[in-house]
Amino acid sequence: MSKRKRVGEGIKNVVSTMMERVLNNVLIKDPFIKEKHHSLKPLYAALVPDEIFKGSHFERRFVTPFGGVWEKLAQVVATENHGHCAMGHNVSGIVGSESLRRIQEVLNNLEHNQKGKAKIKPDWAKELEYIKQGGGEPIPVSVTCDIFIYNEETNTKYAFELKGPLPNSDQTKVSKEKILKLLAMEPKQVDYAFYALVYNPYGKKSDYKWTFPMRWFNMHEDASVLIGNEFWDLIGGQGTYKTFITEVNKLGTTYRERIYREFLEIEPPQSFDKNPLK
Repeated sequence: MSKRKRVGEGIKNVVSTMMERVLNNVLIKDPFIKEKHHSLKPLYAALVPDEIFKGSHFERRFVTPFGGVWEKLAQVVATENHGHCAMGHNVSGIVGSESLRRIQEVLNNLEHNQKGKAKIKPDWAKELEYIKQGGGEPIPVSVTCDIFIYNEETNTKYAFELKGPLPNSDQTKVSKEKILKLLAMEPKQVDYAFYALVYNPYGKKSDYKWTFPMRWFNMHEDASVLIGNEFWDLIGGQGTYKTFITEVNKLGTTYRERIYREFLEIEPPQSFDKNPLK
């Protein structure tokens, strides 16, 4: 089996395992029972069709387990291509006290407008250079990154803060602080550190429009930002993102039909098998 096929199989296994767990939960372990819903929320039941709350019941039991799937998918892909990938990996090193102060200065300037001055825009290269030049008293620092990749053949270490396509501002601020600390460590502990979004709902990187992370990064130009195909192709090799999209859409057709028939207990609409992920 080729590397590309192994990556595809790995992606399929991670997603299908999660979906089977969700379906087992909503169909067997914790199904929606309309009589219970009517008893607990009689006013809601009198005003709103049961199907609405049945959908909410499914959503709550889907979103939580899906939270960790991106990291698992990245681990499967990166391990195949680089040889080693860990989730929730701790990186420890030394950062100068003045560099740490400058990190907070950079973040504060991006968060708060200074009275009478133009709003400061993020500029990764300029910010990182300023922070690295800080130095100062050596302070032990520990950072836990979402994904850590080590390629033994090239002796290259990568750290990633991995987020969904529409992250909030607070998440992004924390991620930027962690990435800056990683790259300010002396001696060097990682070669590269990135803020990575697993998918781009807007299509091209230049068209990305979600405003919250833009407070902290220039999402279109910063070298530390990877969106969609940039991330998957870096960790898995050229064509990985296309493989990811293909496998997810195949599984989507199967599971959407099952959810319509087995959970909602209705016939799927004619358009149910269209591929939404592109």
